Amino acid sequence: MTRAALILLLAVLTAAGGRELRGIEGLTRVYDAILDADYDRVEAELQRACPPAPREACEVLDATALWWRIQLDPESRAFDPAFTKSVERAITSTEAWVARAPADAEAWFYLGGAYAVRVQWNVLREEKMRAARDGKRILQALERALTLNPSLDDAYFARGMYKYYADAAPRTAKFLRALLMLPGGNRKEGLAEMLRARARGQLVRGEADYQLHVIYLWYEKQTPRAIELLEGLRKTYPHNPLFPAEIARIQDEYLHDTTESLDIWRQLLEAATSGRVNASALAEARARLAIARLLDRLHETDAAIVHLNAVVALKAQAPHGALSLAHLRLGEALDRLG
Repeated sequence: MTRAALILLLAVLTAAGGRELRGIEGLTRVYDAILDADYDRVEAELQRACPPAPREACEVLDATALWWRIQLDPESRAFDPAFTKSVERAITSTEAWVARAPADAEAWFYLGGAYAVRVQWNVLREEKMRAARDGKRILQALERALTLNPSLDDAYFARGMYKYYADAAPRTAKFLRALLMLPGGNRKEGLAEMLRARARGQLVRGEADYQLHVIYLWYEKQTPRAIELLEGLRKTYPHNPLFPAEIARIQDEYLHDTTESLDIWRQLLEAATSGRVNASALAEARARLAIARLLDRLHETDAAIVHLNAVVALKAQAPHGALSLAHLRLGEALDRLG
């Protein structure tokens, strides 16, 4: 092989390696298990993935798994302590990584990823100031990652989210952004970067679909597109009860299609009682409560009572407040029947 050919080959290999996240196959298996709500498999896949993937990558995904568990029952605080411990560990380790390897784009990418997980939790718990500070850290980390390696397509996702929300967020959030001297955003550029990561990224495609459905639903006013993304997730990750529950909610609250929403909740209930979804007890209680509410709206109170009694009989501990809510609605239903 000539010297020129060898240089060309090394250049090609370097370019490919620069774009590829190390251990991506194992990390993808972890993310697939997370999105399928198969948390027992998550633990096993994390053990398999790191090495060859960097230890810090698995720490970020461990926090990500806990965040998705929280999303199944967001009003519950049961996983908050474990999540806080996990995400702080991920941030500390990725901060140390960029300190010892400041020219490593992958290190900056995972640092941004660690903060991205925490910022969502801060938003959920209404820690607005902390969320804003984390948003700035995300942007700084991913800007650095993309400066070092512009072909790191996954890094465009969280940066695009920042750009989008910094522009589209309510005025109160923009005031907070100005107070903390956070960079401005660009709604159009942000959406384009998120779509790029969805199309070309290696790790965040499923995550991108879920986050994009929120954007299409809340800000872009494209409800059918939001449902389409959720249907794709439902098909790819059939054991996660979050996706059909969200579709049913949108059908009811946004499209006002009680019949379609009721049908989807019934499908989820059947999947839960037959063990075809993970977190089946939570899914069953949530589905029965939703079905009872919709049946009562259709003046089928007798049928609603059957589902409410079932939740009481289950002594449902999840979702948060399910048992108390079932008792309350049961009392209201019986009162209406005299």
